[in-house]
Amino acid sequence: MNSLSKDSASWLEVDESSQDQRIDNYLQKILKGVPKSHIYRILRSGEVRVNSGRVQASYRLQDGDKVRLPPIRTSTKPVRTGPAASMAVFAGAILLEDEDLLVVNKPSGVAVHGGSGISSGVIEQMRAARPGLRFLELVHRLDRDTSGVLMLAKKRSALTGLHAQLRDGAVRKHYLALVLGDWKDAKRNVKAALHKYVSSAGERRVVVDDEGQEAHTVFRLVRNLPGYSLLDAELKTGRTHQIRVHLAHVGFPIAGDDKYGDFHANKRLMKRGLKRMFLHAANVEFNHPRGGQVVRVGAPLAPELERFLQSTQDAAIATDA
Repeated sequence: MNSLSKDSASWLEVDESSQDQRIDNYLQKILKGVPKSHIYRILRSGEVRVNSGRVQASYRLQDGDKVRLPPIRTSTKPVRTGPAASMAVFAGAILLEDEDLLVVNKPSGVAVHGGSGISSGVIEQMRAARPGLRFLELVHRLDRDTSGVLMLAKKRSALTGLHAQLRDGAVRKHYLALVLGDWKDAKRNVKAALHKYVSSAGERRVVVDDEGQEAHTVFRLVRNLPGYSLLDAELKTGRTHQIRVHLAHVGFPIAGDDKYGDFHANKRLMKRGLKRMFLHAANVEFNHPRGGQVVRVGAPLAPELERFLQSTQDAAIATDA
C-alpha cells in the first residue's frame, strides 16, 4: 500500500468543472484506489471538511470550496508532486517573488489546481516545492490550455488585497490571442453578457446570453498575418472563458481553441505545428498589496507560439518574394 498523501491533511480548491457535484462522487474521482466504504467513513466521521465545516455525502460542491482531506493510504502509486517534479515544470518560470507574492509563467496544459481527474496543479506543485511557506494561494485562475502570468499570494493580507483590486477593476490583465481571419479594427470593445451551463454530455460551457453576467473585453490589433490576426485582449471583467467566447461570438475564433473554435481549421493547424490554443496571459498590472506601488509583470510568449508566429511570417515572406 502506497501513501497518496503525506502524514498531514491536504486541501483542494474546487473549480467550476466540479461545481454542483456531490462530494462523495468527487472524492471517488480524486481518491483512486480508496474503497467507497472508506470514503463514506471519513465523511461520516468529519475527517473530510468543506470550508472547515462537516458535510454530508449528499453535499453539492460550489466553485471555490476548499476541501480538507485527511491522510489517506491507497493501493495506487503516489503522484510525483515533490520539489523535483514541481521545479521541472516551473524551471525558470518565476517572474516575480517577494515576501508577499509569487508570480509564475504557467505552461499550457497545466491546470492551476488539482481535482476532477487532475492529480496535481500549479498550486499543489508550488506548495510541494516551497514546504517552508505557511500560506500559498492562487490569486486568480487561468484555463488549463492558457499559458502566461499567474499570481499567487504568500500572505493572506496580500490575497485579500489583490482580490479587492480585482473586484474594483484595478488589476489590468492583457492577453495575446491569435485569431482566424483578417481583423480590421485598431481597437474594438466587445460587451456581451455570458451565461454558464452544463451540456448534455456534462461539459461546462459558456454562451453569449443577455440574461447572463455582464462581460467586457477590449481588443487591440497587434498585427495581421495571412489568414490570421494577432490581438491584445484586455479584460475589463473576469468571466469564465470570456476572451474565447467573445472572439467566437464576433466571428474570430482563437486558433487551436478546441471548445469554441473552428474544428476543421484546428486540424489543419495541428499539421502545421500548433497543437494548443493560441492564448497567452502576457502581462498584469496592479498596486502592490503592501506598499501600493504600481507593479507590472510580463511573461514572454511561449516558445511553441513564437515558433508558429515565425513560421507563419516566414511563409508570408516566401509567398511575396
